[in-house]
Amino acid sequence: MAAQAESLQGAPFGTRFTRQMAICRFHDGAWTPHEIVATAPLSLHPGAHVFHYASACFEGLKAYRWGDGSVRLFRSDRHVERMRASAELLCLPAPPAARLHAMIEQAIDVCRDEIPPAPGSLYIRPTLIGTETNIGAAGTGSRDAHLYVLLSPVGDYFSGGARALRILIEDRHLRAPGDFGAVKAGANYASALHHVERARRQHAADQVLFCPGGDVQETGASNFLLLDDQRLMTKPLNEAFLHGVTRDSLLRLAADLGYTVIERDFSVAELLDWVQLGEAALSGTAAVLAGVGTLIYDGREIAVRNGAIGPNTERLRKALTDIQSGTAADPYGWLKQV
Repeated sequence: MAAQAESLQGAPFGTRFTRQMAICRFHDGAWTPHEIVATAPLSLHPGAHVFHYASACFEGLKAYRWGDGSVRLFRSDRHVERMRASAELLCLPAPPAARLHAMIEQAIDVCRDEIPPAPGSLYIRPTLIGTETNIGAAGTGSRDAHLYVLLSPVGDYFSGGARALRILIEDRHLRAPGDFGAVKAGANYASALHHVERARRQHAADQVLFCPGGDVQETGASNFLLLDDQRLMTKPLNEAFLHGVTRDSLLRLAADLGYTVIERDFSVAELLDWVQLGEAALSGTAAVLAGVGTLIYDGREIAVRNGAIGPNTERLRKALTDIQSGTAADPYGWLKQV
């Protein structure tokens, strides 16, 4: 395990993969039995639906190796539920929940010797793609599909030391179409990329916070939270942005730690007022909770609080990672031994 952890040092998140993965197919109206196979390139026809009409969705969740050697999977039920919902919205065959759970757990089991110890983890990427060979099917969903579960041993997201992020506020454009943002589809991430790349080039920003018409929503890849010593505030769930499992977990923890949790719409003007004394952070599976130190808006750089990661951000992140790593109790039943 020490060698495994050492091999991940300096490896960008998500660039290492286990030797095996799980896969099955949907064809002629039915799912084939799933298999454990070598992690290797897929053979797809160049006319496959996914290449032309972006019929693809995915999930991202983690499993953790505890100090006693056991492996725990974090909130897989919510991820399976969300993937099935994404499949329905993309007009893809929705995998049965029991099938997807079995694929995730069996893939973990055969690769458990490749799971690094804390603070590393196993990042799990179930992926569903439309494979019907029909370039004339622009107006119909794919009748064929591949479902596979890819596994990536990852080190601590902040292995080089956590730093406060720089975020550009974009108040004109949407991250994704208003009724489609809740889908974990690659197309939604792609639609944000040119804004993120431009912000990186022009402002050395790490991400873009989409606030169309001044309504604060989410960044290109994460949910957005505001914190202070008494409160956590975030936008309420709707169809326009991702219903993050990490977001949900943090809100539950914050309430139990004594914070007043506020879910309401708020404007860029309110955001700028809040960060004079309060904190801002991004939540997601990879980083859990990442502090924001600088907002870039209307040609100005605005420090969030004092420009450093805030104490409430650090407190809430530690509360969740302690549960995930087994150093704190799990009163919510979020972890499943596999």
